[in-house]
Amino acid sequence: MISKTTSKDLFLSFFRLGLTAFGGPAMVAQIRELSINRHRWLDEGDFKNGVALCQSIPGATAIQTAAYVGLKSVGVTGALASYVGFGLPAFLLMLIFSVLYARYNSLPEIGSLFSGLQVIVVAIILNAIYAFGKSNVKNIKSALIAILSSALFWQGISPFLVVIGAGLAGAILLQTARSEPPSPQTEQKSMHWEAEKIIALGCILLTALVGLYIVNAALFTLAAIMLKIDLFAFGGGFASLPLMLHEIVMAKGWMASETFMDGIALGQVTPGPIVITAAFVGYMVQGLAGAVVATIAIFTPSFFLVITVAPIFDRLKSSPYFARVIDGILASFVGLLLYVLIKFALAVPWDIIRIILGLGALAALIRKVDILYIVPAGAVLSMIFL
Repeated sequence: MISKTTSKDLFLSFFRLGLTAFGGPAMVAQIRELSINRHRWLDEGDFKNGVALCQSIPGATAIQTAAYVGLKSVGVTGALASYVGFGLPAFLLMLIFSVLYARYNSLPEIGSLFSGLQVIVVAIILNAIYAFGKSNVKNIKSALIAILSSALFWQGISPFLVVIGAGLAGAILLQTARSEPPSPQTEQKSMHWEAEKIIALGCILLTALVGLYIVNAALFTLAAIMLKIDLFAFGGGFASLPLMLHEIVMAKGWMASETFMDGIALGQVTPGPIVITAAFVGYMVQGLAGAVVATIAIFTPSFFLVITVAPIFDRLKSSPYFARVIDGILASFVGLLLYVLIKFALAVPWDIIRIILGLGALAALIRKVDILYIVPAGAVLSMIFL
């Protein structure tokens, strides 16, 4: 039997879960335990539909699943409460890390620490390519899309154009995915599609953007970049990395590749999705206001997609063209991540110690060792040997 809840209970429950939300998409299992077994907010069928939705649209899967649970349980206000509650601990911790980094990163000991962590980041990206590629490069045609995407990125083509082109290529080249007929049972259930609240939230967002444009053009530019990154980040948090690298490091030149890698390392020891690196970027560029603006912007599009697409997703997923476009986009991110890997690897001053550290980290990741053990261990070894 489904239990009723409130937005306050959703916020508190997901805030507590967010404090230990390490592992990215692996947290979906913990959200399932919370929402089905512990509180009975959803049934198994609804939850599976929610996970399928969140894997098909841009954004970080785990935090979007939290929003979906809130949407199904209470409505738009519940979705917002779950989304904010789940992501708030990650933001607060990343803000603390960013302040400490900005203050102390010039110390030799801290330099050695992050020099080693950059090697860990290379191993993390390499492992992500392996996992991402195994799931999303399924045949020669999708492999060609991945390779061509990487090559276009090397030529300086905007990754946003690459993603769009990959989606079109997927629709044309990839085999027709097996479509599923819409589920009558799902269509009959209320999805709490409260259009007036969605419109109100949209108006608040637009008003805030106009206000930023008038008051602080730099913050507006930061917000616009993060909004665009999240809107194109199909496949979860790691898909945002090549987009963020292009915009922050290559296009705007706001920080060096090495500094961006440090932000990724901090994101790995912070609970929540890796896109919380946006808070680090925002703080380094525009201080506290930048951290707040960048964080809100990087999570806003995926939230709106959950609350607007959920009511029609059952019909959308039955379209073979939709599935082929998504498959093409996901294949392109393997190529884009390959570019990021090479870019980051070239920024590391490799020596025998760093090679051993990187290989050890990669072996640990392949063996599914928790990232919370790998990163601190790498930090300690870096301070001793580098």
